[in-house]
Amino acid sequence: MSADDQFRLALAAPSLYAIEGMICANSRYVIVLQNPNKNILPFVMTIAGLTALEGVRARLPWLIAAVIAAALGLGQFLTQISIVEAAEIRITVMAAVLRVAAVFIIVVFVTSSMARDAGDKIMELLLSQPIPRWAYAIGKLAGYLVIALGIGIVFALPLWVHSPFWGTMAWFTSLTCELAIMASLSLFLALSLSQPVTAISAATAFYLLSRSMHDLQLIAAAAMDSQASMADHVISGTIDAVSLVLPALDKFTQSSWFFSPPDASSLVALLGEAALYVTLIATASVVDLYRKNF
Repeated sequence: MSADDQFRLALAAPSLYAIEGMICANSRYVIVLQNPNKNILPFVMTIAGLTALEGVRARLPWLIAAVIAAALGLGQFLTQISIVEAAEIRITVMAAVLRVAAVFIIVVFVTSSMARDAGDKIMELLLSQPIPRWAYAIGKLAGYLVIALGIGIVFALPLWVHSPFWGTMAWFTSLTCELAIMASLSLFLALSLSQPVTAISAATAFYLLSRSMHDLQLIAAAAMDSQASMADHVISGTIDAVSLVLPALDKFTQSSWFFSPPDASSLVALLGEAALYVTLIATASVVDLYRKNF
């Protein structure tokens, strides 16, 4: 957060902040909190707005445009070389590329954003004010969720041109839920782990494991026969236990929905699962933030 952003933070919530003074030598603004327990919501909304603005300043729109162009080019190339079902292949490949790219963008952006806040001492500056720490965490998460929603909308537009409306809507809804889970997880890992590379690696491992857990369960179940050893039972039980705490991301954002949209109950179940995991991970982030000593 630059000095101008700090000044904008004061102007955006005048009932919450007052500018005590400014040092012209380095353009730093001193912000003093007034009535900290009176208007927490303006502070949360301001933090969310500045976080979303940070995404624009980080050239995310240009990156998103480049990803869409690459996906369209790859889809068009496969259409030219395909003999049968060219349209289906194009949509499936484009959807797969955009899904992975969206997850990668949100994970890297959230992690780098939190690392920038920590490195520039912005987090310490805000938390040094008499505000609850959960307000800062929720404000940052709200901003990241806005960015995730924007990515989902923009990535769904090129697919909507080539596929039915309801299939695209189901894919967009599920992608937004998936990005919300990964954004909240990345926030938690960025707060818990000091190194961005470690946080990104952990988020990547979580995502890959969540998407492949169903296949791992099938492989483990295939080995459970009359001659299965104790090690086979232990491995199968461990995989089943891990699957209980991980989101079933293999059921999210399926390319087959473009040709056979899911029913409303399936989407409601995915929305409920996403809301549950976002809430749990956000709670863990707040707990970890209160645990830290600045």
